Amino acid sequence: MENEILNITLKKGLPSEKVMPQKSIAEQILIFYGDEGNPFLAPRGVCSYDKILVVADTGQNRVFIWLSTPLQPYQSPDIVLGQIDADGTSRNGGLEVNASSLMYPSGIWTNGSALVVADAWNHRVLIWSRFPTHSGQAADIVIGQKDFTSNQPNVFGIGTAPCASSLNWPYGVYSDGTALYIADTGNRRVLKYNVMPTQNFQAADAVIGKPSFDERDYESDDAIWPYSVKTGSHGQLAITDTQYYRVLLWQDAQAAMNSKSNAIIGQPDLMSNGQNQFNLFPNSHSLSWCYDTCFYKNGLFVADTGNSRILWYDEVPVDHNAAASGLIGKADFNTGSENLDTIYGTDKTIYWPFSISANENNEKLIIADTGNHRIIFYNINV
Repeated sequence: MENEILNITLKKGLPSEKVMPQKSIAEQILIFYGDEGNPFLAPRGVCSYDKILVVADTGQNRVFIWLSTPLQPYQSPDIVLGQIDADGTSRNGGLEVNASSLMYPSGIWTNGSALVVADAWNHRVLIWSRFPTHSGQAADIVIGQKDFTSNQPNVFGIGTAPCASSLNWPYGVYSDGTALYIADTGNRRVLKYNVMPTQNFQAADAVIGKPSFDERDYESDDAIWPYSVKTGSHGQLAITDTQYYRVLLWQDAQAAMNSKSNAIIGQPDLMSNGQNQFNLFPNSHSLSWCYDTCFYKNGLFVADTGNSRILWYDEVPVDHNAAASGLIGKADFNTGSENLDTIYGTDKTIYWPFSISANENNEKLIIADTGNHRIIFYNINV
């Protein structure tokens, strides 16, 4: 009878056992909702540098900046970008697109001296060459458009072929301190600028995932929907490929310009694309609608968004289909967003996390808990 029950369970795609992580990898220290009078709505981007916290309040078309790390559940921001008024929420501030406006901002990056924002639905990336000092401040540089008053995909609209200067739904941005990477999601590619751009509509120096800048067709061995791009301190590169439920890794970022990924998280090979590897529930190898990756010391975190969890790999994988060594947000590796015990509320866990930022200086992990409209701070224990 026991064997019969087990067989039925496996046929339904249910886990036959609960695989527990080895240790707690993070301790929650603060749940943060933003401004009490105008809190977050589906924040999809978070970046921390030293004491600075920057949040892309995506659902309300604005970016919030705190110059000191918040210490309580509600705190007014020091700077608000993207809106005329601090409590504004309209797309492009209710006006035509301009140097100060935002529409669905997503990925963000800062080193405390400059700020880069993926202004996704305006099909552009905005750069503040010097860190903003006041609310509503106009950006200094626009990438992907010829000027600050244009916002069509690939400059001339839907159906236009890409080029080295154009963008189409760019959701992710990252810099290693020298080069700038842009996840040009709608064009199914990643652009690299060898140095931070200093001119509007500047052309990229290299493209990852396409043989040339004007190519748009795609194959399964390249990123299908690259949402995030990150580099590690040891020279690695990670592209979070949302639509194929995987993270593509290169041990040498420079090799990504002319070679395929040499390690994949979430799938057994470059041809596979199963959500949770075609299982109903997740496991320590699988991903579902992943949106971000973050290197930390010798390992990395992955935002396994569709499974409402963060996976931890204590070493950056060098082979396909590596198992995670720890997780945040679930009691075990076999519980995801669709399990019966997760549908009655998510206030005590995380729900559809889109972005993660790990600060090695103070050993803090910050998660954009997008589905719960909040940011969560953790002490990292790895």
